[in-house]
Amino acid sequence: MPECNLDAKGKAARFVGGVAAIAGALILAALLATDMFTFGFGWYAVGGGILGGAFAIYEARAGWCIVRAIGIKTPL
Repeated sequence: MPECNLDAKGKAARFVGGVAAIAGALILAALLATDMFTFGFGWYAVGGGILGGAFAIYEARAGWCIVRAIGIKTPL
């Protein structure tokens, strides 16, 4: 497991962001599946939202942020 570089606030922010991304992707999937909303890359956006949200939840669980690991300072 990578070395921890997040505090409790950073972990909470990434977890909430990950859950929100997955929830948004599932809402978009429902809209696309019922043809209430259409656009060319809709299912790719659903996949990206789910994968991105899952990665954010992994970061929260591990206490590790890829952006911080490459040297970029984040506010949390």
